[in-house]
Parts: sequence; structure tokens; C-alpha cells
Amino acid sequence: MERQDWPTAWLFTDERIDRELDDAMRRAAAAGAGIVVRHHRSSPERRRGLAEQVKGLGAVLAVARDVELAAQVGAALIHNPLACATELPFSLSVHDDAEARLAAERRPALVFISPVHETRSHEGARPLGEERAIELMLMAGRPAIALGGMDDRRGRTLMERGFHGWAGIDCWLRT
Repeated sequence: MERQDWPTAWLFTDERIDRELDDAMRRAAAAGAGIVVRHHRSSPERRRGLAEQVKGLGAVLAVARDVELAAQVGAALIHNPLACATELPFSLSVHDDAEARLAAERRPALVFISPVHETRSHEGARPLGEERAIELMLMAGRPAIALGGMDDRRGRTLMERGFHGWAGIDCWLRT
């Protein structure tokens, strides 16, 4: 996929929202968002089931870490691949200068810069803030997705400042 083809909004799956996950995935898919199947603590069967569910919803599927699963289910993207060699487009997390420099070297399709704002998924972590997130985006030199305490309003603000898009978890839950 070329840069313009990647969704500008993304949902990251997370075990802590399992009871609400089906609804969140349906909302994200209906909005044209991509979905990153993360669920690191779940069984391989659960991760595969989620990936297949995302495909069934018609959303752009990214699988975190597991290159084999991503290839088996026809994912469009592998997020933070554990294996360095993959023919799939991949994305990387960027939290600091070192990861931004690595992204500039490895040239992923996307970088997910986080946490931009305070977030329940990284309680106690010091947020980057928008200015620092922009610095990391520029340092990485790759299409960037803002993650951490994001919603549509915050995402659009950062997109006006150069981000390709935004991602979240809680923002896809019914409030």
C-alpha cells in the first residue's frame, strides 16, 4: 500500500477492553479505520480469531509482532515484527530519539508515535506532548500515526501539522 492508501485512523486491540472489543472493531471498520491486532497476552488461537474477525469486517488488518500469523491471515501490515525479515509492509513504534533514528534507517511504511497524551494503556507513563511527538515524526521521516490519548479531534489537529493519522483504543468505545 502506498502512503495515501493507509487509513488515517486506527484501533489497537487490547485485552483490557475485551468485553467491548467487538463493538469497537465494528465502529472502527465502519469508519474506514485500520485495526492492529495486538492482544500480546492472548493465546495464538485468540489472536488468529481476532485477525480473521477484522478481515471479515473489511478493515485494513495489521498484526503485531507475529510475522507468521500476519502472512497466514493476509494482513496488510505487520506492526513491530519480531522477525527482521518480512516481505509484508511493516510499522514500528517510536517512543524516543533512538527509535525514531531506527525508523529512519529501516524505512517502515508507518510509524506509531506514542504516547502523545496521557492514556490508560500506559498509566503513569509521561506523555510526549504534541511538540515532542512532531519532533519524533520529523526525525523518523516516515508517515506517522499519533497514538496515546487520541481521538478524532486531537488526531485532526496533528494531521494539520504533518501526521498521516491517529490511533487509539478508548476513543473507539461507546461513551
